[in-house]
Amino acid sequence: MVKEREVVMSTRFTSLRGLLAELNREESGQDLIEYALIAALIALAATVGMGSVATAINVAFSSIGAKLTSYAS
Repeated sequence: MVKEREVVMSTRFTSLRGLLAELNREESGQDLIEYALIAALIALAATVGMGSVATAINVAFSSIGAKLTSYAS
């Protein structure tokens, strides 16, 4: 009974060690993570930049609206 348990534990450890070694050799997931980080950085930059762009657009339309109102009078 004890011997069987040792064999089972040894087999599980060996398969786990093999799985970890395979994951360590596998590099395709690294590219995915890098692309995800780049996309997150671009999204963050776009979100931060939209505030200043929105303010500039609002100022431009307000200026146009004021000029149109003064010409209409």
